[in-house]
Amino acid sequence: MDIFKECAGAKTIAVSGHVRPDGDCIGSCTALALYLRKRMPDVQVDVYLDPIADYFDCIKGSELIMHEPKTGIKYDVFICVDCEPGRMSFGHELFESAGKTINIDHHVTNLPGGGDVNYVYPESASAAELVYQVIDHDHMDADIALPIYIGIIHDTGVLQYSNVSPDTLRTVAELIGYGIDFPNVIQKTFYEKTYIQSQILGRALLESMLFMDGRCAVSVVDKKTMEFYGADSRDLEGIVNQLRNIRGVDCAIFMYEIGVLEYKVSLRTSEAVDASVVASVYGGGGHARAAGVTMQGTYHDVINNLSKEIAKQLKNSAG
Repeated sequence: MDIFKECAGAKTIAVSGHVRPDGDCIGSCTALALYLRKRMPDVQVDVYLDPIADYFDCIKGSELIMHEPKTGIKYDVFICVDCEPGRMSFGHELFESAGKTINIDHHVTNLPGGGDVNYVYPESASAAELVYQVIDHDHMDADIALPIYIGIIHDTGVLQYSNVSPDTLRTVAELIGYGIDFPNVIQKTFYEKTYIQSQILGRALLESMLFMDGRCAVSVVDKKTMEFYGADSRDLEGIVNQLRNIRGVDCAIFMYEIGVLEYKVSLRTSEAVDASVVASVYGGGGHARAAGVTMQGTYHDVINNLSKEIAKQLKNSAG
């Protein structure tokens, strides 16, 4: 795909990603917008996302991200990035009414895609890597390279996950070549935590439990706890990865309360469990090693339901 050609003739373009956007979603959407604004300076390019963490302020134009959909506008092109259209933060109606829709994604649960034109490749380590593929590198610069780099770093765990390919490493090498301050970017956007984030991480780990003979770890944070620490969903990033780092754990489950008897669940797994299969049973999705789903019921209901599917996978992996 050549995204510039796909948008040729458009006067209004919108870009959006999934609810509670992570580094890959934020990086992909902002990089795409920066590129289109550079190539098409007379075109209105809007980005719609949920509020993002302040450490992403290093991305040029991040202050222009809109958190409420415009009214009375029909976009010529609407691009959904890093998810299927139904999982966008908001703006799904604007997506449906657009003259042309494009879907760029790397989730296996989104095949073949939900746009008029689709660029969906589950083998890609990140959506940001796909964005780098669809833009003209003759018009690349450091401002565009930075969010693409952030997207790749965040969805690969700083290049340590099994989704990293030789192409991923070559892309990262090219991005570094634009002179971005990559050590500082990794520290500020991936590793650095606020005091509140560190406190709630510590509590989540302290109150975690092992089950299935130590092969699964689970922790939950309820609304009362989040209110006590003055935390929101952005302060919970990375907790599930720490649970997965426990020796012997093949499946880590982290969940937090988002409503009455409703939880947002994140899964991180080893090769013994396909997280996307487990999540898809309950209407979620994602990747083989990382997936998410929203589930209803009590904390124990959610764990019991997930356990049934995890047990099937563990049994199969044992032969």
